[in-house]
Amino acid sequence: MPNAVRSMSEAAPSVPRLRTRFTELLGIEYPVVQGGMMWVGRAELAAAVSEAGGLGIVTALTQPSPAELAREIERTRKLTDKPFGVNLTILPTITPQPYDEYRRAIVDSGVTIVETAGSSPAPHMEFFTEHHVRVIHKCTSVRHAVKAERLGVAAVSIDGFECAGHPGEDDVPGLVLIPAAADALTIPLIASGGFCDGRGLAAALALGADGVNMGTRFLCSAEAPVAESVKQRIVDASELDTRLIFRQLRNTARVARNAVSDEVVRILDDGGTFPDVQPLVTGARGRLVFEDGDLDAGIWSVGLSQGLVRDVAPAGDLMRRIVSEAREVTLRMTERLA
Repeated sequence: MPNAVRSMSEAAPSVPRLRTRFTELLGIEYPVVQGGMMWVGRAELAAAVSEAGGLGIVTALTQPSPAELAREIERTRKLTDKPFGVNLTILPTITPQPYDEYRRAIVDSGVTIVETAGSSPAPHMEFFTEHHVRVIHKCTSVRHAVKAERLGVAAVSIDGFECAGHPGEDDVPGLVLIPAAADALTIPLIASGGFCDGRGLAAALALGADGVNMGTRFLCSAEAPVAESVKQRIVDASELDTRLIFRQLRNTARVARNAVSDEVVRILDDGGTFPDVQPLVTGARGRLVFEDGDLDAGIWSVGLSQGLVRDVAPAGDLMRRIVSEAREVTLRMTERLA
């Protein structure tokens, strides 16, 4: 159904634009980015977020090959004619990835917005700049954000300690990290980690950010290609139901608390090394969680913001709710200060 996403968006009431430096940079209506989640950032979700005025993200490495990524980008274009981006995360993997080929597939498909994460974007900047691609680099510290700006990225997404996935090793929460980064940067800044509603968006803007990145919230959207049991687990969970794994290896990751993550923490606490836990943490096992709904099949990323997620809803509805609530919060605070 090529026009399904667009039709749903057109039928829903619109919310006035919310302009920031980030929306002006990319030509989007609202400063809300859908996180580039592994196994989740597919065409339907990315298109739904973009069609609703945010920035949807297709995750490159979710696709098994660069050719498959090109096809997924084309599928996204059939669902929306609004801007969307592609996430290219560069991290150590059990199976080496052909990053240069994925990069070429992104450019050859005409994508002009890329979110990089994991390692420095330096090896990719010349190529992306040459092809007029605007790079948003996700990082977890002010020092890395400043370096990314020097490398020529168009915007930075700063991940606080509350985030899902890899929060870095500094353990600085967003309340401090966001304004510290805002003070140090001249380019647009997106706040990531702990954001799932309009209160968070308003708070991020007040702290100096130009928008927010939300992963866990959109993981609980109708269009997210994951089992309903995963979404219901997030709704039922609290902010206490995550685990930090790989702390001993200085490669910290925040994942859902389950039998597997508990076992990983136990093994490493007892002096184990990565080979001892490698069979437990493979991406293939995590994928089974999302596809089959077995919550203990492997490790899977989720942020502290799950404690604020109360429902599963279409991405377009979430976008309108988030922006409307942010406006209401801002007006209420303005009245209090009058």
